[in-house]
Amino acid sequence: MTFTTVLFYILAAVLVIAAFRVITARSPVTAVLHLILAFVNAAMLWMLLGAEFLALLLVLVYVGAVMVLFLFVVMMLDIRMDALRQGLKTYLPLGLVIGLVMVLEMAFVLGSTWYGAGPQAPVAGDYNNARALGEAMYTQYIYAIEVGAALLLVGMVAAIALTLRRRRDVKYNDPVAAVRVRSKDRYRMVSMPAQSERAQAQNGAPTAAAPQGEQK
Repeated sequence: MTFTTVLFYILAAVLVIAAFRVITARSPVTAVLHLILAFVNAAMLWMLLGAEFLALLLVLVYVGAVMVLFLFVVMMLDIRMDALRQGLKTYLPLGLVIGLVMVLEMAFVLGSTWYGAGPQAPVAGDYNNARALGEAMYTQYIYAIEVGAALLLVGMVAAIALTLRRRRDVKYNDPVAAVRVRSKDRYRMVSMPAQSERAQAQNGAPTAAAPQGEQK
């Protein structure tokens, strides 16, 4: 047994444990951290298999951007775990059945691919899989890449459109109306007589003395 084989089994065991902790952790932050650990171990496994470009892409895109974004979002949300676990026992059997079906499907696909793969193709010493992958993506599969990019763009626009809500409790500012404003629309000059506390006291004194004169 070589060192590469031992390292593969260690990384695979850590990957399985981290993936199990993602679905069993009580805290969402802990689940996201274990998911980051699972992605890092998957990237190391790809590195052992010779797919350096995919390993770096997994670390940079998923671990460096997507998972960190998920972590900050989960930490800022006020998630009540008691409310999330209320229907766990009700949907647990159905979830286990669906998970078992997915595991059997993946095992069937991987098993058929493993037995029908044959020997590894010989490559040269200076073979660059990143360059080969780029040439295959942008020459042979260029239309598939363009369709996938268009679908991602449509999905992003659709997500923004679905989450865009015009709130009624917020006062919005119209820049066009602010530029076109006129002075007479903003204020109004009113002519009012000058009043003071002394004038109010003088006007109130005769009215207060009138009832006393009537009593005399």
